[in-house]
Amino acid sequence: MSFLLPKLTSKKEVDQVIKTTEDLVLVLRFGRDTDLVCMQLDEILSKTAHDVSKMATVYCVDSDSVPVYTQYFDIALIPATIFFFNGQHMKVDYGTPDHTKFIGSFKTKQDFIDLVEVIYLGAMKGKLMVRSPIDPQNITQYELLYQDI
Repeated sequence: MSFLLPKLTSKKEVDQVIKTTEDLVLVLRFGRDTDLVCMQLDEILSKTAHDVSKMATVYCVDSDSVPVYTQYFDIALIPATIFFFNGQHMKVDYGTPDHTKFIGSFKTKQDFIDLVEVIYLGAMKGKLMVRSPIDPQNITQYELLYQDI
């Protein structure tokens, strides 16, 4: 379903979208079009993109074509969904060690819609970090492993 979502294929395109998206949550899905979990997430994102169009815009980014951002956001697991608002990286407390990105696919369309709404409302109030409205049972659990520190 990623063919229904706009794609960003270079660092320049990603930079441009981050800089120019105003008063909307920017949703960047980092992953691969051939990965099964990415396809599952893309289906949810494409079906809800219209529902959240007044609050957010959604883009797919191939994690292999933009290694600068893949390294910067420490994307080791895909799909990874990252949120921005007016050029500012929005952090979300999912109850996991990493607040910078959502790893895996959302279980339901409503989980994604609720999260975008909370990020949008929090960002409009000037918050840089919000608490996730998603049920903790619907969030992929993982441990951070730091190598070569």
